[in-house]
Amino acid sequence: MIRNNIQQIKGKIADKCLKIGRKPEEITLVAVSKQNPLSSIIEAAKYNILDFGENKAQELKQKTSEFIGEINWHFIGHLQTNKVKDIISSTYLIHSVDSIKLAKEINKRAENIKKIQNVLIEVNTSGEESKFGLNLYDKIFELAEFCKSCSKINLMGLMTMAPFTDDEIVIRNSFRNLKNIFEKLNSEGFTLTELSMGMTNDFEIAIEEGATILRIGTAIFRN
Repeated sequence: MIRNNIQQIKGKIADKCLKIGRKPEEITLVAVSKQNPLSSIIEAAKYNILDFGENKAQELKQKTSEFIGEINWHFIGHLQTNKVKDIISSTYLIHSVDSIKLAKEINKRAENIKKIQNVLIEVNTSGEESKFGLNLYDKIFELAEFCKSCSKINLMGLMTMAPFTDDEIVIRNSFRNLKNIFEKLNSEGFTLTELSMGMTNDFEIAIEEGATILRIGTAIFRN
């Protein structure tokens, strides 16, 4: 099942890229493995999935301690400051930095283990109060500037979640908004490269709007 699901997803990514003149190699597929057993991760890794996403610090800590092999672990959920210490040593990329307080803690913990931590700033492009992330450009810029000043943080880009809706225009606008913020930051001296946006229900739209990281769980780990 997982093998077939991965083949289908990779096929859809390749087809979409071909249609719009992008290269599939530009896109990192993160398999969202939250609430899935380690056996499913091991199976997916057999089929050349090298990036896995978790949204709970404790679950990530447990899985990274049990998994043997070379893969990249991504933290994609809301991260509390007091949980940074649990994930810092094993996480390749934290997608959900949304405050200077959190960035300070990440920088401190990374310093302790002599590591440079890759991060993304989480942006709320939907306006939904239930979602985390910053929505004012000035606040995003301020956090980006702070991350840039941290010796142990590598700010790679931005992350967002589109609204859960069937309205493709609303979804597209959410992704386009993130791309616009990304481009504005780069015009003001940043060198961001990553746009983490697009999940099982909307990843093809995300590819059209410039996504470089897709976070897909259901389409990989479910029937």
